[in-house]
Amino acid sequence: MKIGIIGTGNIGGTLASKLVQAGHDVSVANSRGIDGVQAFADQVGAQATDVHGAVKDQDIIILSVPMPAMEKLPTGLFEGVSSHVPVIDTSNYYPGMRDPNIAAIDDGQAESLWVSERIGRKVVKAFNNILAYSLENLGQPETSQRLAIAVAGDDADTKAQVMELVNSIGFEPVDAGSLADSWRQQPSTPAYCCDWNAQEMQEALACAVKGKAQYKRDKLPEHFLALGSNPTHSDVITLNRSINTAS
Repeated sequence: MKIGIIGTGNIGGTLASKLVQAGHDVSVANSRGIDGVQAFADQVGAQATDVHGAVKDQDIIILSVPMPAMEKLPTGLFEGVSSHVPVIDTSNYYPGMRDPNIAAIDDGQAESLWVSERIGRKVVKAFNNILAYSLENLGQPETSQRLAIAVAGDDADTKAQVMELVNSIGFEPVDAGSLADSWRQQPSTPAYCCDWNAQEMQEALACAVKGKAQYKRDKLPEHFLALGSNPTHSDVITLNRSINTAS
């Protein structure tokens, strides 16, 4: 498949590498233009492009940029993209730590509904609730215990395409419901970055309590400070599980 990725940070960059390895034709773009993304593209075996090239004639588009960057995307960027092409939103909202406050999300709007409004089309929420280390290193063939990734969206066809993409790079896709339900996989919910298998992920999504995660999320800096300067992946997962599943 032809896959365009906007954003080459931890998740976007890791996905680019994984998808090239899986045999896909990947184009990558970031805020620095073609010259600014060329070295990364060469490193992972992708094509360097700009944001317009990343959405033109693609089978799947992955939008992997911070929340503030959503509003800096060119107006009408997705206007010529068929509704049958999934646009995957991998973003997460971290006010105070990385992002400015967004009133609508602070008032309870699901993050990906806000993103949909900004770019003028529905998105599929995926790859936001897995750590980059897990994404890069812990994929495996289909087993009942492989790690799961939640996928939320309103269109059955585009969501199915994204779930197949998740499967193709070694993770178990779990249907997380509609885009309005995607708050269940946002930061500090029980489903967020805990390295769950499919059954555990389904249980985590089901037990989320709306409005509760933001209070845990806002205390994350002090929790991570307690881990020291060089926590292991296991340390981070253990911390996430203890915080995110606490009553």
